[in-house]
Amino acid sequence: MSNVENLNRVRHPEKAKKPEHEPLRKPAWIRVKAPTSEGYHQTRKLMRERSLHTVCEEAACPNIGECWAAKHATVMILGDICTRACAFCNVATGKPGNVDPMEPENLAISVAELGMKHLVITSVDRDDLADGGADQFVKCIERIRETTPDTTIEILTPDFRDKKGALEKVVAARPDVFNHNLETVPRLYPTIRPGARYFHSLKLLDTVKREDPSIFTKSGIMVGLGETRAEVMQVMDDMRSADVDFLTIGQYLAPTKRHAPVDRFVTPEEFADYKKIAESKGFLMVSSTPLTRSSYHADSDFAELKKNRDAKLAAGQ
Repeated sequence: MSNVENLNRVRHPEKAKKPEHEPLRKPAWIRVKAPTSEGYHQTRKLMRERSLHTVCEEAACPNIGECWAAKHATVMILGDICTRACAFCNVATGKPGNVDPMEPENLAISVAELGMKHLVITSVDRDDLADGGADQFVKCIERIRETTPDTTIEILTPDFRDKKGALEKVVAARPDVFNHNLETVPRLYPTIRPGARYFHSLKLLDTVKREDPSIFTKSGIMVGLGETRAEVMQVMDDMRSADVDFLTIGQYLAPTKRHAPVDRFVTPEEFADYKKIAESKGFLMVSSTPLTRSSYHADSDFAELKKNRDAKLAAGQ
C-alpha cells in the first residue's frame, strides 16, 4: 500500500474498508415468516400517522409480524437517533434532534386507539440531554395513566449515564415493570457495549428495587456473541444479587455484516437448560428461547409475573 493510500485511510477512516464477516447460516429454529397480516399493517399505519418510532422496526426484530398482528408494539421515544454506537444495535447513531413535546400525547392516543392492555416504552440513548431523557419517560407514563388508566406500563430504559436525579425521577412515576438490559457478559462490554459499564447497569437495577420494591425489575442478555456458559451463570448470579425479578435470554442476530458477527447459534436445548438453571436461582420469571426479546409476549408475561409473585408471597417466601 502506498504512503498516499495510508494517509487517506487516516484522514478518511470512513472510506477505509471495514472488515465484513461471512454470516453463519441461520438454523431452522431461528427463521420466521415475513409479516403480512392485516393487524400488522394497521399497527404500522397508526405508528406512521402519529409520528412514533418503534424499536421493533429500528432493531429489525424477528418477532415484529407476530407482535404487530396482535397490536402489540414497543414504542421508542426521544427520536430515532442514538448518541451511542453499540456493536449489536441497528439504531442509527449521530446527533439527535429536539425532543418532541407532542410525543407523550401522540403515544397516549395511539395506546387508546389500539386498545393496548400492556405497553412497553423504550428509547434511544440521549447523552446530550441533562437528564438523559428521564423527564420524557415520566411525561409518557403520566399521560397514558390519564388516558387509559387500566393499561399497564413497562419501560426499557438506557442507563441515563448516572445523571443526578434522573433514575429516581423515573422510579417515582411508578411504571409497573422497570427493564434495563445488561445485554452481554462483562468481558464483552469493551467491544459490544463500549458506551456503557456493566456494574453501573447492575447498580441501576439494584437502585430501582431499593427505591420501590413493588416495581417489577427485568433485565436480559443476548447469547451467541462469544460468551461462555460460566459467564452466563455469573450474570444470572449478579442479577439475583440486585434482586432482578425477570430474566430474558435470546439469540443475538447481527443486523448487518458491519455489526458484531454471530459467534454461534445456541440450540433450543441450551436455552431450555439456561431457563431451568435461572429458575433454580430464584427468578420469578424466565424467558429463554432463541427468539426471546425484551418485550416479546410482554403482556402475557406480565400477568404471569404477578401470579408468580402472589404465589411466592402466599408461600411466605
